[in-house]
Amino acid sequence: MSFTLIKQDGKARRGVFETAHGTIQTPVFMNVGTSAAIKGAVSTLDLRNIKCQVELSNTYHLHVRPGEDVIYRLGGIHKFFNWDRPVLTDSGGFQVFSLASLRNITEEGVTFVSHIDGARIFMSPEISIQIQSKLASTIAMAFDECPPSVADKSYIKPSCDRTYRWLVRCKKELDRLNSLDETINKKQMLFGIGQGGIYEDLRVEHMKRITELDLDGYALGGLAVGETAEEMYHIIEVTEPYMPTDKPRYLMGVGTPINILECVDRGIDFFDCVMPSRNARHGNVFTSAGLLNLNNQKFMYDDRPLDEECGCEVCQNYSRAYIRHLLKAREMLGMRLAVLHNLYFYNNLMEEIRKAIEEGRYAAFKKEKIERFSKRV
Repeated sequence: MSFTLIKQDGKARRGVFETAHGTIQTPVFMNVGTSAAIKGAVSTLDLRNIKCQVELSNTYHLHVRPGEDVIYRLGGIHKFFNWDRPVLTDSGGFQVFSLASLRNITEEGVTFVSHIDGARIFMSPEISIQIQSKLASTIAMAFDECPPSVADKSYIKPSCDRTYRWLVRCKKELDRLNSLDETINKKQMLFGIGQGGIYEDLRVEHMKRITELDLDGYALGGLAVGETAEEMYHIIEVTEPYMPTDKPRYLMGVGTPINILECVDRGIDFFDCVMPSRNARHGNVFTSAGLLNLNNQKFMYDDRPLDEECGCEVCQNYSRAYIRHLLKAREMLGMRLAVLHNLYFYNNLMEEIRKAIEEGRYAAFKKEKIERFSKRV
């Protein structure tokens, strides 16, 4: 299992990441199936057809429903939802801090109240890794604290220090679990998460510390949670020189097509975001000509596909008028078709990005795409 950088165009990187569940071509967008399903009635069979390479599920959500023991007894998450390609599981840290209204953070971990039923839950680095090991995902994320990026520096600094200590515990626990006979995926990998808010010195210091642990990959967390896009881009530029060139780089929770184009240009390899599926369910679709809002009345009689340049099965078979009708009538098929298109759009964009880097024309490609994506249809 290794990451190979096969081409670089400026800071943009074209790589190949070998995992226990197949090869990932990077840059890559991971399709988010929080509870082992993409919202919008999208199956793993659909994911194959829309060029998905990696599915992302969430440790916290699967812990509360159906429980990691259920998935473990059924052979792990790949068998559970019939997916033979890589799966990344988020640690649950972000949800602990974004969903839980009541929580108490100590050195040992976090005690909080479930947003589902109010049950009291304790999550520690070891417990998060134990859950992810039972899920048997390809890549496990370290348990971290994710404070708002614009939080005061006096809070962010000790939070970073604690997140580092938690990372050390995560690594130790995963090494132990991967050595056990009963572990389903004994080649589960661990990505560490760099924090530091919008403070340059904290970002650099934290990235330096976590890279000393020689993990399988490194993420930037705590961005796109309050700061401006320009502040996010600046933090990536400041931190990127301290991220290993021979390991994948993951920007968590980002973002729009323009965000992705800008961040690939700054050296990022992995992305994930709920935006394409969430926006689609509300009638907002991404196209090669810009954003399209199907709720607008002008599309009532429009017999054209969502995107006349798109090769997805939705655009080959259905009109804007029909999908608009389904969404207005609250028919589930409307959400499904819109989500399928948006995810195909993202996955296809990543394919185009990889080709542009390979051919040494990424700067021109990025400029042309951003001009298009900045418009509304």
